[in-house]
Amino acid sequence: MGGLGEIGAGGPVLAVLAALSVLSLALIVAKALQLAPVRGGAEERAAALRAWAEGRQGEALGLLRSGRAPADRVMLYTMERLAEGRRGPALVTATVARGAEELARMSSWLRLLELIAMIAPLLGLLGTVLGMIRAFRELELAQGAANASILAGGIWEALLTTAAGLLVAIPAAVGAALLAARAEAGAQAIEASVSELMLVEDAQRSA
Repeated sequence: MGGLGEIGAGGPVLAVLAALSVLSLALIVAKALQLAPVRGGAEERAAALRAWAEGRQGEALGLLRSGRAPADRVMLYTMERLAEGRRGPALVTATVARGAEELARMSSWLRLLELIAMIAPLLGLLGTVLGMIRAFRELELAQGAANASILAGGIWEALLTTAAGLLVAIPAAVGAALLAARAEAGAQAIEASVSELMLVEDAQRSA
């Protein structure tokens, strides 16, 4: 027994958990970089709204074209449609669809991260059960020559997979929760910015 080269029944499980760990860390880094700008651009959007309200549509569009936040892109899309003369339910439908696309992009791969957080402890438990079966099988085969080290070694190998499963699951769960919250903040920024634009547009038409 012993050695990293032979972890008994836990070997395949540990290999899968190692792969899931690498995948989850890669997803967390990639999504963190993607979602980094979602809360930015509030000042630029406010300036664009003021310019739009004052009839400086070109300036408003220019301010938004340099934005990196999803709310910038949806607001720019809505302003462009308004500049083309689109109004009413058709505009609302198009804007909602564009917002849904941005939300889907922000939320992409988060379900996979949540799945990793859910199945990693189960894989660890599976490795533990298989390791315990192996340990007691070896104890049975040893018969009269059995000693505590045989059972202890098997239990150590078995519990290693449980610890590995938790070490994979905890960062994945925390990362998924934080990234989902950031995506939700991006969705709220989209809704707020478009609502403010519609209020400005309604005020202009009522004047």
